[in-house]
Amino acid sequence: MSTANINIGIIGSGIVARVLGTAFLLEGYQVMVGSRTPDKAELVKWQGNKLEAKLGTFAEATAFGNIIVLAIKGTAIMEAIQQAGKENFAGKTIIDATNPIADAPPVNGVLPYFTGPGDSLMEQVQRLLPDAHLVKAFNSVGNAQFYKPAYAQGKPTMFICGNNENAKQTVTNILYAFGWETADMGTAEAARAIEPLAMLWCILGFTKNQWGHAFKLLIP
Repeated sequence: MSTANINIGIIGSGIVARVLGTAFLLEGYQVMVGSRTPDKAELVKWQGNKLEAKLGTFAEATAFGNIIVLAIKGTAIMEAIQQAGKENFAGKTIIDATNPIADAPPVNGVLPYFTGPGDSLMEQVQRLLPDAHLVKAFNSVGNAQFYKPAYAQGKPTMFICGNNENAKQTVTNILYAFGWETADMGTAEAARAIEPLAMLWCILGFTKNQWGHAFKLLIP
């Protein structure tokens, strides 16, 4: 199927959402970015440079998308899903780029999370949306590297997980087109390990102002 026939609905309108929206547009997808305030200045400015991009509410973007991207603050995701309408997620592949970052400053470069070791934000969302097919991705690297990252060492690794094999293959294909290799870590419980990678990634940024790195899995 041509990417032009696939609609991407993005929940969130910050920099992560806009960068991913641009990447999907460059790959030929139809894109709608959903926001509580679709007419806010930075979003309209972004759309102005990309005439094919669409703006809407959370509910409109979720209904529009064949594939949904969660690209919003972890503390806001549950309310956003309720506003979007849980029924609009059923049966769809959901790319979960969120992290459970608490509303508190980092401590010696370490971000605080509001989840414990026995749970993850992805699992919480999956329980809220039992008929949706969540796949964790794009949560453990900076937005500047989302699309066509260039490293002398080769393609970086995006760690993914989820309960639906077809959804994970869909996301793997997207990641390949975006310039990534993938490492499938298994079912949704693996998000308990993948989400904290964002904490590890951010330490270099907060302590050394280095934000251009990415992870790579080396297998002998």
